[in-house]
Amino acid sequence: MTRLGLRVLVGALAGLLVGATANADITGSIWESDPTGASDATPGNVPGTTPNVTFDIPGTAINFTSGGSYTIGEFLSSGGATVLTGASELGNTLDNTIFNFTGTVSVTSGETFTAGHDDGLTFIIGGDTVISTPGPTGFASTTETYTGPTGNEPYQLVYGECCGSPAALEISGLALVGTPEPSAVVLGFTMMLLVGLVARKRFAKAA
Repeated sequence: MTRLGLRVLVGALAGLLVGATANADITGSIWESDPTGASDATPGNVPGTTPNVTFDIPGTAINFTSGGSYTIGEFLSSGGATVLTGASELGNTLDNTIFNFTGTVSVTSGETFTAGHDDGLTFIIGGDTVISTPGPTGFASTTETYTGPTGNEPYQLVYGECCGSPAALEISGLALVGTPEPSAVVLGFTMMLLVGLVARKRFAKAA
């Protein structure tokens, strides 16, 4: 194989690898009838049981509000969420629910984040608790600074809704990072193997 052919092969495989990366959506779960978690929104209060509802949100912002019905479905719809499981629960009340959002975010040390919330939340990036206001509150806007390392870090946002209407959760500027599909991992290994074999063949001919 010529040097040009090798470059074409590597470029084509790299393009396929990039295309096999999953969308960087915000993933969320909801547990109902949990007054403890709803009034103390910390990671330690996220249940270990199967959530009542799971959903995702395309984009880089979380922006939910409740209107007149104060239901799970109304809240999720306001933020453009796609319900993955638990559609039968959407007519249920938001009261005494706890939410858990997870994913990976690209961050810079010293970056600030602002969350609007009613009621409480805890926002963690990597090992750094960025915002910690877990208890019930009227609508509040909280701005804090991330002091962890720069790079791609896992995040967790725990939100609790208790004590009746209204409900609100807003946080923007999340530079989300996609995760490779399983097929991408196999493709990456195959690409490295092919490049290695071609390089070895070229080296043998030159010897």
